[in-house]
Amino acid sequence: MSNRIGFYICHCGVNIAGKVKVEEVAEFARGLKNVVVARDYKFMCSDPGQEMIEKDIREQNLNRVVVASCSPRLHEKTFQGACQRGGINPYLFQMASVREQVSWVTPDGTAATRKAKSLAAAAINRVNYHKGLVQREVKVHPDVMVVGGGIAGMQAALDIANAGHKVYLVERQTTIGGHMLQFDKTFPTLDCAACIGTPKMVSVGQNANIELLTYSEVDEVSGFVGNYKVKVRRNPRYVKEGVCTGCGECALVCPVERSSEWDEGLSKRKAIFRAFPQAVPITYAIEKLDRAPCVITCPAGVNVQGYVQLIGQGKYEQAVRLIMERLPLPGVLGRVCPHPCESQCRRLEVDQAIAIRDLKRHAADRVDLEKLPAPKIVDREEKVAVVGSGPAGLTVAYYLRLKGYRVTIFEALDCLGGMLRVGIPDYRLPPEILNKEIDYLLKTGIEVKSGVRLGVDFTLDSLKERGFNAIFLGTGAHDTMKMKVPGEDEFKGVIDAVEFLRRVNLGLRERPGNRVTIIGGGNVAIDAARAAKRLGSDEVTIVYRRSRDEMPAYPEEIEGALAEGVKMHFLTAPIRIQGSNGGTTGLECLKTELSTPDASGRRRPVPVEGSEFVIDCDVVIPAIGQMPDVKWADGLADLALSPLSTYVVNPYTMQSTIPNVFAAGDSVSGPATVVEAIAAGHKAVEAIHCYLNGQDLDKLAEKLEDQAPPGRHWNDIPENTLIEKRAAVRHRTAKESVAGFDEVDLGFVEEDARKEASRCLNCGICSECMECVRVCEAKAVNHQAEEQIREVQVGSIILATGYDLFDPTPMKQFGYGRSPNILTSLEFERLNNATGPTSGKILMRDDNGKFTRPPESVAIIHCVGSRDTNYHEYCSRVCCMYALKYGHLLRDKVGHHTKIYDYYIDMRCYGKGYEEFYRRCQEEGITFVRGKPAEVSLQATTPEEQGKLVVIGEDTLIGRRFRTPVDMVVLCAAMQSREDTADVGRVFGVNQGADGFFLEEHPKLGPLNTATDGVFLAGACQGPKDIPDTVAQASGAAVKSLQLATLGRVPVSSTISWIDPDVCAGCQTCINLCAYSAIEFDERRGVSVVNEALCKGCGSCSGFCPSGAAQVRHFNERQIFAELEGVMDALAQVGT
Repeated sequence: MSNRIGFYICHCGVNIAGKVKVEEVAEFARGLKNVVVARDYKFMCSDPGQEMIEKDIREQNLNRVVVASCSPRLHEKTFQGACQRGGINPYLFQMASVREQVSWVTPDGTAATRKAKSLAAAAINRVNYHKGLVQREVKVHPDVMVVGGGIAGMQAALDIANAGHKVYLVERQTTIGGHMLQFDKTFPTLDCAACIGTPKMVSVGQNANIELLTYSEVDEVSGFVGNYKVKVRRNPRYVKEGVCTGCGECALVCPVERSSEWDEGLSKRKAIFRAFPQAVPITYAIEKLDRAPCVITCPAGVNVQGYVQLIGQGKYEQAVRLIMERLPLPGVLGRVCPHPCESQCRRLEVDQAIAIRDLKRHAADRVDLEKLPAPKIVDREEKVAVVGSGPAGLTVAYYLRLKGYRVTIFEALDCLGGMLRVGIPDYRLPPEILNKEIDYLLKTGIEVKSGVRLGVDFTLDSLKERGFNAIFLGTGAHDTMKMKVPGEDEFKGVIDAVEFLRRVNLGLRERPGNRVTIIGGGNVAIDAARAAKRLGSDEVTIVYRRSRDEMPAYPEEIEGALAEGVKMHFLTAPIRIQGSNGGTTGLECLKTELSTPDASGRRRPVPVEGSEFVIDCDVVIPAIGQMPDVKWADGLADLALSPLSTYVVNPYTMQSTIPNVFAAGDSVSGPATVVEAIAAGHKAVEAIHCYLNGQDLDKLAEKLEDQAPPGRHWNDIPENTLIEKRAAVRHRTAKESVAGFDEVDLGFVEEDARKEASRCLNCGICSECMECVRVCEAKAVNHQAEEQIREVQVGSIILATGYDLFDPTPMKQFGYGRSPNILTSLEFERLNNATGPTSGKILMRDDNGKFTRPPESVAIIHCVGSRDTNYHEYCSRVCCMYALKYGHLLRDKVGHHTKIYDYYIDMRCYGKGYEEFYRRCQEEGITFVRGKPAEVSLQATTPEEQGKLVVIGEDTLIGRRFRTPVDMVVLCAAMQSREDTADVGRVFGVNQGADGFFLEEHPKLGPLNTATDGVFLAGACQGPKDIPDTVAQASGAAVKSLQLATLGRVPVSSTISWIDPDVCAGCQTCINLCAYSAIEFDERRGVSVVNEALCKGCGSCSGFCPSGAAQVRHFNERQIFAELEGVMDALAQVGT
């Protein structure tokens, strides 16, 4: 059957006919091939216009139709429907856009007519090659997702749920309610926003058909209309929904304060919080970022931020318990830790680091460990031997005991503590502190065998024979390295530093000599020098081969030694010990200079020729380094040792070359810090625990090796952070210090400690102090909660993501941020609200942010950020009305004596009851000034302007400039699209308009639809609107979703891709290109195949297919070329 084409051109009133000579175009079309009938009509989309097409199909036996009118996006489906009703396949229709592409963009009528003829010819030529397609339909999943839990999202969810369909309501905040619940009153009726919104929130929370997914975000959407698969990322609340009772006890004890976003920063909330009392769900949430840099830097992983916050509240017992989760000796470490955490404290970006170590000591000193109950332990059968009671050994013993293991410590000395006991002088670490803390550890049931030496009194084999399932070696580094200089082993006056300090700490406190020289630059050297001073030596000198900057000793210890009269020779190296009659008489040295860095990273000392000199002395104490004493292991082939006599272990598990033997501390690392030994001890604890439970330690090592580095997402440092000097620790004077071995550092007084703790910036926000866990009777807090991914299937999606309020900070002329009494509209709403920071009282603030008195004069400025070519050109619609509302509330709450100035450009009161509300405010005596102020100044020029905000501008009605002093300024800021609109739009396939809001399908014919079928818009995410319009649009969007769900099936486009299997080469290029994962590879046939249910007909595969096998139905090459040929033929006839 030959083609019989009907051509119809629409006048579109005068939209087309005003430029295009439509009758002439119709006459032109009559002469084209296969055109049987050509007509023009004023409104082709009307019923008569469509009936004309249907009638001609029947009477003229048409089998093709072309309509030249507006855009296909607007009315293609309309005319396809007319064709179908007339009896022909809807895909045997073609549309030419002669409005958008011709009459609206071509000013010359003649040119417009020529162009219309060309487009008509193109459509007619193309339709000759159309083929009828089978109309596809897909099933619609009955569930609906609503994204956004404000008033629009709640209304849409309730409408759908009440119609019997399940709704997933996704809200990124911890509560639903949106901006409306922040308001005090709503215009023009002045209903309480909470009174309207709270019942809706409660209804949403109680509706069995609504599943609330708060604190959640949509990560990915796949599928098509009727069948969307949505991945929802549920952020951890760390408080269990359905278990939390909302009692608020957790917030009462939380030490961390944050600015309340709900109150727009006008009040504080805790790290564990509920946005406002009526929040739904009532479950609290904890705000956490990555662990604070101090915590990350601590080798032992101590929760520094947590205990600092507890100290700030005076909760010393809780602070000590928190410290002891990772440190068995808080008082000891509070004195001797090198505090690497302080080097990474972000307070350094403001002033000085928090005195973390001193705060730890302060807490430990305030807790009586004798009265502190030991942790409850559930005993196990396995036995562990811990050899050595230094910091590593005590750590392993204590934390394994907490896990229930039967632990026995074997110690060579008669007392516990290892190098803590015999290596650190009492003036730094009083023995009573060490005793007290070790006694507490032993309260857990650790058994002690002291005065027994490995290799003499017992062996590794004997321990195994005695039933010990695992052995830990923490034997330390108690041997001193030799200087290897002449005279070192020749004279009596040479004493190694470790032996010297051991004697002193064990009570043998004899003066070593009159003139003592110590060789070395570490803490041991400083300790030996200061101990010698206390024992009465007249002259004490330290010789160090590098400069002071390279000294590894703690800076405060160096300062202390100098203050006590210790002399120091830097860039000096010993070359010989001199003596006579068996005694030492001097130390021969030479000067050095620093060269390139050596293996340690420090610059290498190089001797200076001819610089020799002698230091007179009668005692030389070498303190150049230590090494483990492993003579006990001679002949023990199974236990590998390094060339430095340290145990060889796996660095992640601390397992030695004997499977049941583990080691850590100085006996593995060589001389290191106490906290590093404790950190290594913790590794051993975990590994021993795994070993005793039959787990594979190689897998544990792999897991630890592959562990991702810690995150660095921390709380921003507030711009207004005050510079505060670090609290000073009390010290004894140098004269008092050298008089004996009493402790030099005296710690903080209470007031200084609390104040110092308050300087913490709370980098990680939640400090994980665990106070919330302690007080929660419902056991709802779970700090180990993790992010969850929830996948749901829905038939349609409603976007109700709301808006952001414009930040007026860039508009410097209005002074926002320079005065606490220049407020945005939402800030003023919170002042009015009964749940706000002032319980609904309108009060001014002083420079410290403290609320003081009611204002006596207030300026309200309209259109801040809207109707402004520099920011947003559009009108925000609601600003005029809420400005009127503010004026009324000021009259009502502050009093009729208050002067209120309302500065507007144009008063737009367009809604029901709005004009009446405007008239009411005029009658209340509010002063209306037409004209947007040019500036809000803080500079006074007259006495009455002193201490005031001065509003400067021009009254455009009377042409007069004004300077009006007021107490408070309220900026009516614009509604703007959310800052994440573009990201959200990409996920859902929805575009933004020029104003930044989501773009609807058509402003009039499809204001609820988007370009993506099955995705609808509701509320202010589509553009500025008030609450009534928002609710109406939400209900409309609900109806759209219900329409899909109720029908159960939805027609979808048949213009999809297909792949010719006879041409396909199987290269799979199309599979990687397809954005909808709609193409699969048939391994058996070796060709690509289109999944028609997923294909959207975008044509990417067709455009890139190298063999031409991929085609799009209704857009094949022959049809497209025919369209181009039609244009060229028409141009030849009518000209260009």
